[in-house]
Amino acid sequence: MAINVWTFTGNIGRDAEQRFTPAGDSIVSFPVATQAGFGEKAITTWARCSIFGKRGDSVLPYLNKGQQVAVSGELAAREWENKDGIKQTSIEVRVNDLQLIGKRDDGQQQAPQQRQQAPAKPSGGADEMSDIPF
Repeated sequence: MAINVWTFTGNIGRDAEQRFTPAGDSIVSFPVATQAGFGEKAITTWARCSIFGKRGDSVLPYLNKGQQVAVSGELAAREWENKDGIKQTSIEVRVNDLQLIGKRDDGQQQAPQQRQQAPAKPSGGADEMSDIPF
């Protein structure tokens, strides 16, 4: 028995597309770019991801270009010829698990959310209590 699971994170390259099999089953497909390495040696790998059935239907509205996702699924390499007759290979993933983990930054830095702390309890008399606004 062989186990074939690839788990990765990346950003969706374009809005997801939905199509249907002749039997009427839904297939939602979207490309995800994931990076390996650092700096000038970083490489980007594109994976064509597909979710079948009602699971795909439910996440389709959220699978937009730039959305950061974590994907786990069955990996396959498919060979094909381009219009010039040159053999190409595409990485395809049949998604078993998908998590939406954030949105691409688009250059705008968002301020981190600050935790609200409970007000300190007064240590003594009524004078200290008069500063409390409620």
